[in-house]
Amino acid sequence: MAGSTRSPRMMTTNHADIAGLNDVVSQLASTSSEVDQMVRVPEENFATLAAAGLYGALAPSSAGGLGLEREGFCDLIEQLASACLATTFVWIQHFRLLRAALDDQSPEWLRDRASTLISGELRGGVVLGSLLPGPTRLRATETSTGWRLDGVAPWVSGWGSVDALLLSARGAANEVLGFYLPAQECEGLRVTPQRLAAINATATVRLEFDSLDMPGDVLVNRVNYAPESEPVGALRGNGSLALGITRRCTTLLGPTSLDDELAAHRDQLDRADAASMPAARARACELALRAAHALSVARGSTSVLYGDVAERSSREASLLLTFGSRPAIRASLLDLFHASPR
Repeated sequence: MAGSTRSPRMMTTNHADIAGLNDVVSQLASTSSEVDQMVRVPEENFATLAAAGLYGALAPSSAGGLGLEREGFCDLIEQLASACLATTFVWIQHFRLLRAALDDQSPEWLRDRASTLISGELRGGVVLGSLLPGPTRLRATETSTGWRLDGVAPWVSGWGSVDALLLSARGAANEVLGFYLPAQECEGLRVTPQRLAAINATATVRLEFDSLDMPGDVLVNRVNYAPESEPVGALRGNGSLALGITRRCTTLLGPTSLDDELAAHRDQLDRADAASMPAARARACELALRAAHALSVARGSTSVLYGDVAERSSREASLLLTFGSRPAIRASLLDLFHASPR
């Protein structure tokens, strides 16, 4: 089944060995078709990741983590995504909150939670809308007792599986404020499930904030609004989700020219800087779509059955064309599809 690999790339860059990773990948892959039909990723999948120490992948070994640097972490994302994209999609969003907890500038109460985030006992999600280009959909207003949130966050994944969100909201003076928010419905917060064409098991929801009052001490950080300065590493990690789909398809296809393309696109992402990352991300997404279509052709008529691995891979590759996208990535994709605006 999807998820196994012929010759996994060796992880380098000062990483710790991940004991049992092949078993984790095989286990996720063995249930990925069933997960595709679910409304929520089963708890057993996340427990498997936690047992392997993967929630602490980016934490230093001195803190109980795996100590992976960027290349090793991206390879891990790729392997997990090749097995079960829905599980990986929820898990990957844990790391914004973990990074905040490991930051010496964060509040002490959050740093005290680092060990439970590393173990996976406490699982994080993320709301990033206010960090992205364009008008804000979510605004924070300072009050006499803390903060008030108003607006919407249309795409929040892992509802019911994550414990807390690192939520970004636009404040006064063009600031972006980061808040720690328990992932549960409450007065002033309305939760509406979103039905996705692929990875619906991510339990993605729309959050509507209507004067949600929060105490002042839940503020984690504040930065100037500068969407163009998003770290390259954050964009690179999302590219590994697309590489994972391609990896799954090439494994099932057997040796083809797509193997060389996968290695080349991985290298382009690894080497990309801020200027070249959008085009590299676009090429990785386009490759995943072609690989999924090639698998459909190779498998023949069974690929039109809903839930077939080729059909599922095609839906997932299509979804990744828009996930984590930016204007420059979108423009590069349209150019690849020969559909650039006139």
